[in-house]
Amino acid sequence: MDKRVKLFTILAGVFLTALLLAETTGGKLIQVGFADDLIFTLTMGVIPFPVTFIVTDIINEYYGRRGIRFITILGMLMVLFALILLQIEMAIPAAAISPVSNEAFTTVFGVSTRIIVGSLTAYLIGQFVDIYVFHYLRRRTGARLLWLRATGSTVVSQFIDSFVVLFIAFLGPLSAMQIVGIGMTNYIYKFIVAVGITPILYLVHAGVDRYLGHELAASMAAEAHPGPATRHQP
Repeated sequence: MDKRVKLFTILAGVFLTALLLAETTGGKLIQVGFADDLIFTLTMGVIPFPVTFIVTDIINEYYGRRGIRFITILGMLMVLFALILLQIEMAIPAAAISPVSNEAFTTVFGVSTRIIVGSLTAYLIGQFVDIYVFHYLRRRTGARLLWLRATGSTVVSQFIDSFVVLFIAFLGPLSAMQIVGIGMTNYIYKFIVAVGITPILYLVHAGVDRYLGHELAASMAAEAHPGPATRHQP
């Protein structure tokens, strides 16, 4: 199999796995305390989402707009597919011997349904904002400053994503003020993660370069971002 196809398949698999886990586990809220008066309330989805940030940036770098648009639409369709399957599964009664009752199953995945609907909306808006910002910065910086376009695109897109998904998923069970508070802590977390994963992004970038070979990696990056010739370096 061609290295480019194999790499894209691996990246797509990792991205879709992390995305679906983020959607289906996002109904669980967790709290992280840094002090008695500094407690962050986050959704469990914040754990797998950093993986999607890295994969999105790598696909952007090597496959350009067409590649990331394809994976964005594929991700949306797979999340929608998961939503349909969840509706069918919640409608089927649990057996008497089932260790998980109908009520427990619906409590967990019924919340996930609202999260998925909210996430589909936020995901599409956030992803296309991410794509625009990434490619805008890529045009301005060329192949240099990977950290700037990766972090910048994530910081902007996730500000939108953090609030859209929470209002759709939790408005009613939670008040608007509670949602704003959770949204801010989620965004602060994502901001910190976006900056913190920069070394990991560079390691993945270097690993991809080694896997592809410098010549093929440079060729793919140039093809993904046509324009004036630039040095292929972070």
